[in-house]
Amino acid sequence: MEYKRYTITSALPYANGPLHIGHIAGAYLPADLYVRYLRLRGRDVVWVCGSDEHGAAITLRAKKEGISPREIIDRYHTLNQETFARFGISFDYYHRTSEPLHHETSQGFFTTLYEKGEFIEQTTEQFFDEEYQQFLADRYVMGTCPVCSYEAAYGDQCEKCGSSLNPTDLINPVSTLSGKTPVLRETRHWYLPLDKYQPWLEEWLLEGKKGIWKNNVYGQCSSWLKAGLQPRSMTRDLDWGVDVPLPDTEGKKLYVWLDAPIGYVSSTRQWALENGKDWELYWKEQADPADNSRLIHFIGKDNIVFHCIIFPAILHTHGGYLVPDNVPANEFLNLEGDKMSTSRNYAVWLHEFLDEFPGKEDVLRYALCAIMPENKDADFTWKDFQARNNNELAAILGNFVNRVMVLTNKFFDGVVPEPVGIREHTSAIAAYQEVQGHIAKIEEALENFRFRDAQAEFINIARVGNRFLTEQEPWKKIKTDPEAVKPVMWSCLEIIGAIATLSKIFLPFTAPRIFDLLQLDPERYTWDHAAGKAGDGFLVPPGHQIKTGKNLPVLFEQIPDEVIQVQLDKLAATHAPASEGSAWPPVKEEISFDDFQKMDIRIGTILEAQKVPKADKLLQFKVDTGVDVRTIVSGVAKYFAPEDLVGKQVPVLINLAPRKIRGVVSQGMILFAEGSDGHLYRMSPAQETESGAAVN
Repeated sequence: MEYKRYTITSALPYANGPLHIGHIAGAYLPADLYVRYLRLRGRDVVWVCGSDEHGAAITLRAKKEGISPREIIDRYHTLNQETFARFGISFDYYHRTSEPLHHETSQGFFTTLYEKGEFIEQTTEQFFDEEYQQFLADRYVMGTCPVCSYEAAYGDQCEKCGSSLNPTDLINPVSTLSGKTPVLRETRHWYLPLDKYQPWLEEWLLEGKKGIWKNNVYGQCSSWLKAGLQPRSMTRDLDWGVDVPLPDTEGKKLYVWLDAPIGYVSSTRQWALENGKDWELYWKEQADPADNSRLIHFIGKDNIVFHCIIFPAILHTHGGYLVPDNVPANEFLNLEGDKMSTSRNYAVWLHEFLDEFPGKEDVLRYALCAIMPENKDADFTWKDFQARNNNELAAILGNFVNRVMVLTNKFFDGVVPEPVGIREHTSAIAAYQEVQGHIAKIEEALENFRFRDAQAEFINIARVGNRFLTEQEPWKKIKTDPEAVKPVMWSCLEIIGAIATLSKIFLPFTAPRIFDLLQLDPERYTWDHAAGKAGDGFLVPPGHQIKTGKNLPVLFEQIPDEVIQVQLDKLAATHAPASEGSAWPPVKEEISFDDFQKMDIRIGTILEAQKVPKADKLLQFKVDTGVDVRTIVSGVAKYFAPEDLVGKQVPVLINLAPRKIRGVVSQGMILFAEGSDGHLYRMSPAQETESGAAVN
């Protein structure tokens, strides 16, 4: 179905930490592929996102680091925006929910609902931390999940089973601020009566989206609705967020799941202001339904209920707004057989990947798309990443392009030959038809959000080219029948032209490199060119001069085993499995929170390192702890060369009593991670920080 325009959103990432590949595979890469496809087809599309800069996750991080929420959001907004751009995530606009326009937009939503009499004002009991003298929002409370018994569930959601919770649902609740059991106190809030909207939601969603939305999305929504919806508070007692726009509401903020999705609207408004567009065309119902935009949310499965039930109910109740046509949520991406964990630093952080694998952006994009968790959880492994590069991108796509370029240079001095007799060349015609068949399947898959299938059909085009070239053996025919080689090489160049055009979707960093080899303008080529519908002749016209030279650039280099082993070792240094019967030592005797607070752990920078004379196991360090420069002795010489540690940042216990070791006074302890085999691994902050930064 053709739509007038498209409004695409991706979940707003919290600005309290860096991005990892699980985030990318969930909400950003699939959206980027879809948007690039729409643009290649010339569709009117706006894709918006931005930093979610309110809510308890921000203030919790700020409290842990002893800085303001503004410092947290500024740091991670900048890092994540730059990381998205470096990875080719092509948002039309990346906004911030801390911006005045967003506050105005979200307060406008609240005011409209309030004036329509939609809210229920209630005074209820809420958890209160007596030590910190503040009410506790959802994420400030942890406890045991009443559904799956997970002992580290948050007050709004269990991250293990996905159940949506209220803080009072938790068993043995604990304040994340003080570590103590909170008490209940009365407070006033405004509730959205979701039960009132259930009949509309059932008609719109259960009846209208059955067989259209993905089973995992529809199934979760169906379960929620069958269980019966309950009123949900749209305000919180917080000191950070969007103010409730009512009198006598000091200290009251909008609930982050009212505020955050409205960020899509404010992001579109800001984009429209800066680009001379009318934002309402992309968000509001038009007089003629045929003029409506198609609204699509790309999210992870943990956000399904908010985007499929709560936000649509808000949009519908407000009136005049479109509700989502589709929400193709993905499942979770695991890492080497285990769940990614921010707290354990067990993840592939995208900014680190981009630093360590320069020029390999498309390899990661390709590898993630190939295993995208579209309908069930998937697993990223470094060996699979290597195999996708070496066995598919390099051996199939890159090899085909390189062979054709080299042979065209050798046979025709880089001039595209005339396809003499092409209409009678049955093998060439069959190859062309096969390529077009794959392109038709790519179109069908992308229109239905099956990105794994679409990419598989894309690489199959290169397989067709390789097979056709091998079967035709132009290197033999050139000796006996040079004319017969011309339609073969022209056909191969046409296939490369189609690959280059479609690479603008799947391999956006590689596409311009292929066009450069062909010496063609990538901006000219659209979907219709690849699909043979452009009506303006050849993809690669006869007589055109392609790039020449003896050392043409290779599109994809092989990734050696030792490069992958570095990444596996890096993960091993942070991986701490907790299964029974493992090689890990048992949990030590329980300590109190006060005991923990006595430890002063800071980030230190190693200035000097040397072996301790006549001590095979000891290294002596000079460490800048931020408060002083001190000497520390550690028994790590078996695992590290001194020169490898100079300049590195490490956690240091700085209030440990001094101790003389082999005649050297050691003034603290550098902390290392010990693997199950006894091997020690260096720990360091996810990004460089100041010496003296507290570890909490």
